[in-house]
Amino acid sequence: MNYPIRTLQQLRPLLVGFRKQAGLSQADVATRLGVTQQSYAKIEANPATTSVERLFTILRLLGGEIVLEQPEVVGKGLEDDAAGTLSPAASVPGRAVSLKKATVAAPTKVVPPSKKTEHW
Repeated sequence: MNYPIRTLQQLRPLLVGFRKQAGLSQADVATRLGVTQQSYAKIEANPATTSVERLFTILRLLGGEIVLEQPEVVGKGLEDDAAGTLSPAASVPGRAVSLKKATVAAPTKVVPPSKKTEHW
């Protein structure tokens, strides 16, 4: 099932719903991510403040995925903008990002793809 995201406030209920649908507590998710329950609770309470990398890792663990969709441009397209003044977001009304519940087996421990300056 697809869940279109048009505002950052829509992330929290989706993360909670995905976690509960997977039958996991915050402590379970935190253990699989290698962080404390309190750290995961902060991310879940305000996912807009976390990095895309962390959000992607959490969604993979919960069996979700990020799907970016760009509807066809109505009217003037980007290729018609010779001056380059239109931004992709400005020219596409109704652009949305959606989270999709993937059909995946039981989640396993997910290791973040890289160890940069951010520490969990």
